[in-house]
Amino acid sequence: MHIQDILARNKTSISLEFFPPRTPESSERLFQTIAELAPFAPSFASVTYGAGGATRELTHDLVVRLRRTTALDPIPHLTCVGHTAEDIHAVLARYAAAGVSNLLALRGDLPQGSAASASSFAQAADLVGAIRAFKHPHETRGFGIGVAGFPDGHPLTPNRLREMDHLKAKVDAGADYICTQLFFDNHSFHDFRERCELGGIRAPILAGVMPVTTLSGLQRMAELAAGVRIPAKLLKRLAASGNDPHAVAEIGIQYAIEQCADLLRHGVSGIHLYTLNQSAASVRILRSLERP
Repeated sequence: MHIQDILARNKTSISLEFFPPRTPESSERLFQTIAELAPFAPSFASVTYGAGGATRELTHDLVVRLRRTTALDPIPHLTCVGHTAEDIHAVLARYAAAGVSNLLALRGDLPQGSAASASSFAQAADLVGAIRAFKHPHETRGFGIGVAGFPDGHPLTPNRLREMDHLKAKVDAGADYICTQLFFDNHSFHDFRERCELGGIRAPILAGVMPVTTLSGLQRMAELAAGVRIPAKLLKRLAASGNDPHAVAEIGIQYAIEQCADLLRHGVSGIHLYTLNQSAASVRILRSLERP
């Protein structure tokens, strides 16, 4: 189903993100997770794509399996760094042949330690334009296209005004919706949404939420999602946990539930849960959500 129709079904969409497993064992664990989350009828499930296309085949295989064996609408990520126009056309053709209707278009990063390689696209807006120009044989509107937004700012664009120009360029190139990077301070999201309105960016904005379940995981988030602000009120709660793993997880999940409740009160278009391929925290959060 085209993303425009998916988002039109509910006042607030609830979606999930998974990453492609690398072993048969992790694959089976993932599909057990999916089975536990499926009763909540998520609007769609996105599937990540490794830096420089490192997990291209794994991403494709997971997307196809999701489409064939589950009721989830899968949306694969697609990055442009290190890819030629011919590479992208081939990927689009494979997804179209598999009946995939939507993509999340990202600039992406090169794998660590890799030198820059040939690419036909300088920015995500260029990739969006290429996807929009592709003639999907089963979708008269072409692929549905999502792009990324950064409530705490893009790490490579410290000028927040220029950052909004880049986002508007992606939407003007044909993006149907915006899915944000994870954030922990809802004030950042509300401000981001207001700046989008001021900048004439009208696409629906889905809020990316990731519950903290371990202190080491929080540290990884801070390193991988550069620029993400971790508010003092969350740090204070975690400091009071005494480093007890169960207390940390409970604090993190409850904080994410509070985030989601506030987002719903403020009329968010959608909540996108970063699951890390695990169900327990997501189940707790999904149970807390009252879908309109």
